Amino acid sequence: MRLRRGVSEAGRGIRAYVRSAPGTYVWLTVLFVTTVALHHMSPEFEQEFLRRRSTNLHELSRHPVRVLVASAMWIDGGSWLPYVVLYSVFHARAERWLGTARWLAVCAAAHVLATLLSEGALAKAIRDGLAPRSAADTLDVGVSYALSGVVAVLVYRIRPPWRYGYLAGVAVFYTVPLVAAPTFTDFGHFVSVLVGLGCYPLVRGRERVRDPKETAPAPPG
Repeated sequence: MRLRRGVSEAGRGIRAYVRSAPGTYVWLTVLFVTTVALHHMSPEFEQEFLRRRSTNLHELSRHPVRVLVASAMWIDGGSWLPYVVLYSVFHARAERWLGTARWLAVCAAAHVLATLLSEGALAKAIRDGLAPRSAADTLDVGVSYALSGVVAVLVYRIRPPWRYGYLAGVAVFYTVPLVAAPTFTDFGHFVSVLVGLGCYPLVRGRERVRDPKETAPAPPG
C-alpha cells in the first residue's frame, strides 16, 4: 500500500511538472515523433530529407522561414532520451519561470540569431576561400542553439554568488570548443549564449531568483 501511494504521488508530481511547462513538453513530443520517423527512413533518404530542412546557406537563401522553423523539429541522428533530461532541466525550468511566451521568445531569438550569424560567417569563409563551396549545402538541423540560449538566460534565475559559478561553467563549456578546434556550429553556440544573456529585459519583473540551498522549488511564474 505504501509503495502504491508513493508511485501515485510521484505520478501526480510528474504530471504537475509537465503541465507547468506545456511548451517544453509539446516540443519534446514533436521531437519524439520526428525521431521515430527518422528511424524508419533509409540512411540515404534520411540525409536528403534532413538536408531540405537544414538551415544551410542553400536552403536559407531559398526558404528562410520554413527551414528556420523546420530545423528545430528534428534531431540529426541522435537519441531522443537525452533531450528529455535536457529539456526537463533547462527548458521546463525556464518556461515555468518566464512563462511560455517569454521562454519561447528566448528560444526563437537564440535559434534565429545564432543560425543567421553563424551561416553569415560561413558565407564569408566560403567567399574568402577558407571553406569549400560544398559547405553551403551541409546538413544543419537541431535544437542546440535554442537550448544554449535558455541555459544562458537561466543565469538570472540563480541568486548570487552561485550565479557567478554557474555563469563561469557556462562560459567554459561553450568557449573551450570555440578556442580549441572551432567550427561554425561552435560559433553558433557561443552566439546563442550571448543572445540568452542579452535577454535580460525579458526576465525583469519575474519572481525572485532561486537560492540553490533551498530545497523547495519556487512557485511557477
